[in-house]
Amino acid sequence: MFSSLHIELGHDNFDLEFRLLETPLTKLWIERMQSRQFYTLDDPRRFYGFNSQAEEITIATNMITGCIDTINAYQPIIHRPFTDVYDQDCLNYLHNIFEKYHRLLDEQNTEFWLHAPDNVRQALVNLNIAVHRCESVSRGSFPRFVCTWYGMPKVKTLPLNIMAQHGVITPAWGSVCLNYVEIGKTFEDLVVDNDHYISNSAFKPFNFYSADFNVTFYESEPDIKNMIDYYNQHNEFFRQYGINEFNDARILPLKFPVAEIVTNYSKEQLLDQIRQRQHVNKVYLQ
Repeated sequence: MFSSLHIELGHDNFDLEFRLLETPLTKLWIERMQSRQFYTLDDPRRFYGFNSQAEEITIATNMITGCIDTINAYQPIIHRPFTDVYDQDCLNYLHNIFEKYHRLLDEQNTEFWLHAPDNVRQALVNLNIAVHRCESVSRGSFPRFVCTWYGMPKVKTLPLNIMAQHGVITPAWGSVCLNYVEIGKTFEDLVVDNDHYISNSAFKPFNFYSADFNVTFYESEPDIKNMIDYYNQHNEFFRQYGINEFNDARILPLKFPVAEIVTNYSKEQLLDQIRQRQHVNKVYLQ
């Protein structure tokens, strides 16, 4: 039915075209894309790594301090001052604040959430995004952008066999991949973050999926050896989830591509075109 994804950017509706992959994974995602018409794009400006490092630091710092100020002006629940985007322990603390007062997926039942005004709720939601923006900067500012749809239920789960067959560790440059929609941390997050604040229940391997996606304009190799060492050190914990070996698709650092870029631009030329148009205007299948 469909063969391509189109994303229009910026003041002149610059068209990014992506060829849909012919896989069962893509078919599942297309069904979700067709169900998103009643929902609006969360934030059309969720672009990462297209600016200079100094600009990316400023953007991330302003976002996270703005969230903290809004939350604490309503109720001073954040007792630790933000330091900088490279302080992972501080970021772990702030992520735990989000988990504690927002709770996990579809568990928004804390007293704080139930009584907070809309702008404070939004600041708490954005605190999670801001933490990940800071982490993106501190880990190299790899260029990508994210499209998520506000309020769209996360009710579909990705079958384990499809994860194993169609997940890849390093997607091609310019890939559209399913976005992680859980509220919590993946196995890879646990390894990298060294988080001393997270509760055991906040370990959330990739399970649910939605129309949400990210577009990656980089290729990187995760540190598999470090991940294997971490698994071996904590294998009893992961066995509680039925994960009895490192090669389980639920903890491998897999990405789930559904489309790939089609362009006549060089990589640098295309990155420059996107850099000038960091705003998603329209997303559609054709």
